[in-house]
Amino acid sequence: MDKNGDFRFLKACRGEPVDRTPVWFMRQAGRYMKPYRDLKAKYSFLEMCKTPELATEVTLQPLGVMDVDAAIIFADILLPLEPMGTGLEFSAGDGPVIPRPVRSRKDVEQLRLVNSEEQLGFLGDSIRMVRSELAGRAPLIGFSGAPFTLSSYMVEGGKSRDFATTKLMMYEAPETWNLLMDKVCTVLIDYLKMQVMAGAQALQIFDSWVGCLGPGDYEEYILPHTRRVIDGLKGLGVPVINFSTGTSSMLGLIHQAGGDVLGFDWRVHLDEAWKQVGFNQPVQGNLDPIVLMAPLPVVKRRVHDVLRRAAGRPGHIFNLGHGILQHTPVDHVKAVVDMVHEYTHG
Repeated sequence: MDKNGDFRFLKACRGEPVDRTPVWFMRQAGRYMKPYRDLKAKYSFLEMCKTPELATEVTLQPLGVMDVDAAIIFADILLPLEPMGTGLEFSAGDGPVIPRPVRSRKDVEQLRLVNSEEQLGFLGDSIRMVRSELAGRAPLIGFSGAPFTLSSYMVEGGKSRDFATTKLMMYEAPETWNLLMDKVCTVLIDYLKMQVMAGAQALQIFDSWVGCLGPGDYEEYILPHTRRVIDGLKGLGVPVINFSTGTSSMLGLIHQAGGDVLGFDWRVHLDEAWKQVGFNQPVQGNLDPIVLMAPLPVVKRRVHDVLRRAAGRPGHIFNLGHGILQHTPVDHVKAVVDMVHEYTHG
């Protein structure tokens, strides 16, 4: 909290001045921390996501080690896929696997819409439990995948290098693509609303793979759907962070899609990206996650460069350009939090 008793993270989301730059990290609860690895040795990833007591424990782990300005609920962007009917598995080393990928119009038509409160209620229970445990120490962020990123997993059947199957569906069967996106958007809006009703105080939408598209494809096939989700969350009273990677060539279009805060990756200087979308737009970012593994003098120089480019403008939240990597030293993550907080513009 700041000296006036308000959360500086939420103030920055609103573009208001803060006493020091707020900082949190994507994947701040995860494999780089020993307590997480200890739990993972006993439970599968999905067990941890679906058991509120375990999800709460993992969510709170980083707050016991470092003074981050927000918590983010422990979950996965793919959790809605299971009740939609595609199945969801996590294989060691290969990541998520979708047993029944969506490749045809019939596949799309068979996808089920989800009642998140009933079918994904464990996440709501986790959010309520974390809010109770936090007791006002920090705000809690809920999240989901963005329409494209979620749909690309469904079409590809897992991770992809070139997203060829997804792009070909867009080009060859646009009606099927739009039907898929329509169902995904309906599910995501319900899913994110459920998280807010359970107590999430901010939301982040992860468009981790949309950078595989060119600006024209994004504008035609993606932008209307992402905007629909973000517009569908208006009136809930919580800020929405629109985060994407590999999109520095189309930040104007990302801005058009909406979001109270825009998250940038490290492939663009923060000040240059911010200038493109307007300095009145709150932003988040944008240290390269690999930098956290570098010697601390290098880390400090890079952290200060991001903050120098932010120039003390209201509306900046310090974060990485993507999630913390597995072998990142915990003391380096903690050091970055301290560096950000010490580097203040008053």
